[in-house]
Amino acid sequence: MTTIARAAGLPALALGLVGAVLAVQVAHGGGTYEPLRPADPCAERAVSSQSAGIEGLTETLVLIGIDGAACTLGVNREALTLELAQGGEPSDEVIGALRQGLLDAVGRMKADGTLPPASELVDEALETADLNSILESLIRRLPDSVVDAALKTDDVLTRTIEDLDLRDVLEDVDDQGALNRQVEAAVSQAVRDSLVDRVRNLL
Repeated sequence: MTTIARAAGLPALALGLVGAVLAVQVAHGGGTYEPLRPADPCAERAVSSQSAGIEGLTETLVLIGIDGAACTLGVNREALTLELAQGGEPSDEVIGALRQGLLDAVGRMKADGTLPPASELVDEALETADLNSILESLIRRLPDSVVDAALKTDDVLTRTIEDLDLRDVLEDVDDQGALNRQVEAAVSQAVRDSLVDRVRNLL
């Protein structure tokens, strides 16, 4: 077969392949269009993070927590995000549901063993802390066993969430990405501050 003949046959081959793919789709019910339903926020789903350390911990926490808040409010995640993005001050009901969702997320992560020990987070927290070098050095020398005996990650997270000003955190939220980013950033920084403050008391 000449080069020209082969080239001429390529469009026909491509058309045949596309037809075969479409036939398979139709055979499996792909011939009808139905819009995707929003995920059920009350259905427990596997959540993981691409990040590590405090950032990864809080990313997972926030994803679970927002689902929990949406479930409590009887709406899907998209509807909750839309409500928060419309401006105005969030109602006490929304703030309460979001806080409780985050607290419940801590409990779920503790139960499934995905909360890291506090000793794994302290070094990262110290990186952004404004401490003199001597104090920082003393803290870094604390044995992991001492840190973990005195600080429980679930307790640090619970106190952080209870003290967090969620209305301030939710200012200027305009989409789901902004909601996640702002809550994650606020929780991450609060966890760092809490860890540093409490580990200082061990000296």
